[in-house]
Amino acid sequence: MAMAPFSTPAATAAPHATPTPLTSSRKHIAMCLSPKLGGGSQRARLASSAAPQVRALSPATAAEEAAGPSPAPVNVEYLAAEFAGHGVGFEPVGGSCAVKMTLRNGSVAHLLLPSGLVTSYKPAMWHGTVMEVLHTNVAEGPGGRTVIRGGVSVDLRCAGAGAGGWSPSGAWSLRDIRGNPTTSIEIELASAAPGNAAAARCVVTLHPEALSTEIAVTNNAPTPMALSCGVSNHLRVSTPDATYALGLQGSDYRSVEPALSEFSIIPPDYRAAARQPAAAGSARHRWANRGFDMILSGGGRDSGAADDQPDGEEDDDYKHMTDAMCRVYSHAPRDFTIIDRGRRNSVRLHRRGFEELYVFSPGSQYQWYGKYAYVVVGPAMLEPVVLGPGDTWQGAQYLRNPNV
Repeated sequence: MAMAPFSTPAATAAPHATPTPLTSSRKHIAMCLSPKLGGGSQRARLASSAAPQVRALSPATAAEEAAGPSPAPVNVEYLAAEFAGHGVGFEPVGGSCAVKMTLRNGSVAHLLLPSGLVTSYKPAMWHGTVMEVLHTNVAEGPGGRTVIRGGVSVDLRCAGAGAGGWSPSGAWSLRDIRGNPTTSIEIELASAAPGNAAAARCVVTLHPEALSTEIAVTNNAPTPMALSCGVSNHLRVSTPDATYALGLQGSDYRSVEPALSEFSIIPPDYRAAARQPAAAGSARHRWANRGFDMILSGGGRDSGAADDQPDGEEDDDYKHMTDAMCRVYSHAPRDFTIIDRGRRNSVRLHRRGFEELYVFSPGSQYQWYGKYAYVVVGPAMLEPVVLGPGDTWQGAQYLRNPNV
């Protein structure tokens, strides 16, 4: 998928051309497990119970999937031989493969295959060095395998007669690498539902001043499909007590529980720290107990009930993230900024194709620069997008470094 040269987020708001079919790439790899090659939609809201429903993962299901069998090892030697050059290197990490992008200005980004998780983004800074922007935790998972959480992850889910309950999480294939160390480096990933009922593409691009994630999903089935998508960016901070979100004033918000996925970092005592009194029948109580899975399932908002109204309106344009909080903002600006006074750093987030914004803080009761010194922000959807047969949805986010 060809991409226009990166400029400021405002200039990248123009939609991309409809991507070419997934099978057209000369370097399409089924799963990179052996040295042989493997074999402008219109946004609509779910209007009735007859429309396709998204079956979001429950916390138990997410935990079970994270604890599932280890994936087959990626053939790192083959990838290095097939995709040499472009300023990209390959390194084995357990049964996964780390794809390392490096630009001549010093900016670096790492992406894991087959999970598609971006584990590191170090942009070049004004003082001549680089600084890590993303927060990750490494732990030992089931069977002794290494589990990496945090970073930048895409949670994409499709439901419908053709796609079933498909998600490409953990099953991305490397499709192509383009660019060079001087201008930008693009990593294109692909995944397809069983029977090719749905096809997804994700292009992660390292620019001299930004890291972009661009997503395209096509419904290849003869029936409608419901699509939900969110992107979680775990941003490293000194402490949430020194961290502020700029630009959210006037946005409606709903309080929810944290997004649950195999890549989420959630403090074990977060629920107690964030507990707030609420009436059993209130909108706050309903959203808080069903959490982010409610968002990815559309929230049941087709009923038009009064309790679907927002919890409130943000009145602070310099939102202090010191307290434990988890919110989804509606009518939020396409661009907003996270500032960390402790690290003297800031990150600007721009989104396209997403109507809502997810913001999470674990609170400031943890150690500075420690395991829980981070905040999570990212584009989200309160309601699924319905794709007709042959339709394509496209969305994107840009993490921009304003410190060059």
